[in-house]
Amino acid sequence: MLGAAAGVMLAAVSFSLLLPALEGEGGWGKVGMAGAFVVGALAVGSLHRVLPHEHMLKGHEGPMTRTVERTTLLVLAVALHNVPEGLAVGVGLGNDPTGSGLALAGGIMVQNVPEGLAVAAALAGLGASRARAVWLSGFTGVIEIAASLAGLVVADVAAVVLPALLAAAAGAMLYVVSHEIVPETHRYGNEDTATLGLILGFAGMILLDALVG
Repeated sequence: MLGAAAGVMLAAVSFSLLLPALEGEGGWGKVGMAGAFVVGALAVGSLHRVLPHEHMLKGHEGPMTRTVERTTLLVLAVALHNVPEGLAVGVGLGNDPTGSGLALAGGIMVQNVPEGLAVAAALAGLGASRARAVWLSGFTGVIEIAASLAGLVVADVAAVVLPALLAAAAGAMLYVVSHEIVPETHRYGNEDTATLGLILGFAGMILLDALVG
């Protein structure tokens, strides 16, 4: 399921973010697009280094802390994933609300289902009650909605920077896939299953993009 989520995000990076960014680059040029892409990835990478958080399989990352519960650290990890996802959805919808942007929103919505289930299960495994696990997992979704609204507002107000925002969102999402999701899915001998899920998720986004395109 997480492999499929990674496939959806990779397809979103390619079809819903980078292609529209390059097609509407305006005065930014290819070098500007590449720069924005790298800046987006570095921004998310910097947050991962300065904020303590807990991965489901990889364990602790960021500064060590003894005063924060592991459940809170896990929620922070998912929130770090969801912020760039939400921004990407908002910026994508601001660019093309009926085509690639709609496909991006639909794809991210679908991939949030297995992600939310995995987070709730991991929280329960850390000792949280079922109600708290569901509430905290849902809270990470609220963070993504807020980030989506912020991305939509920025894309609408600052249309001139929209191509750069699309490229930066693509870089941020690619960082999350490579640094967070793929390593999580390729542990304990699950490589084949995770890779199959990734391929199916990517293919599903191709079909979704064709349906709304």
